[in-house]
Amino acid sequence: MRKQFVLFVLAALFATGVMAQEVDGLIKIKSMHSVTETLDRLENIVKKKGITVAARWNHSAKAKKIGIPMRDTQLLIFGNPKLGSHLMTAEQTAAIDLPLKAIAWKDAEGQVWLAYNDPAYIARRHHITDRDEVLKKMSDALAAMTAKAAGK
Repeated sequence: MRKQFVLFVLAALFATGVMAQEVDGLIKIKSMHSVTETLDRLENIVKKKGITVAARWNHSAKAKKIGIPMRDTQLLIFGNPKLGSHLMTAEQTAAIDLPLKAIAWKDAEGQVWLAYNDPAYIARRHHITDRDEVLKKMSDALAAMTAKAAGK
C-alpha cells in the first residue's frame, strides 16, 4: 500500500511539472497585442534605445511556405555590444546565446506570449560569475522593453 502511495505521489509530481511547460531560463510574459504588433513594438523600442536589430524571422511564414501549419510565431534578434561583449570576454561560448533573441507566439488558446532568455541563465549556462553589474543592466533593460512591448 505504501509503495502504491509513493508511486502515486511521484506520478502526480511528474504530471504537474510536465503540464506547467515552463522552460528553464526563459522569461515569458503575456502580450495584449498580436504577434506581429508585439514584435513591431519591441523592435521600435529596441531601435530607439540605439540597440542593433540583427534580424527578424517569421517561423510560421517559413513553415507555411513548405506546407507545415504553425500558429503565428516570430523571432527578433538584437544586441548591444556595450553589454553583450562583456559576457563574451568572460566566456567566449556565451556568443552562442548572443545577440539576444525575443520570440512572440500565439498559443493554442489564442493568447500571445513574448519571451526571452534570462541573462542570468545565460551566465549560469556559460559559468560566468564576475559580470553581475552587466547582467543586472541587461535584465532590467529586457524586462522594461518587453513589458512595454507587450503592454498598453
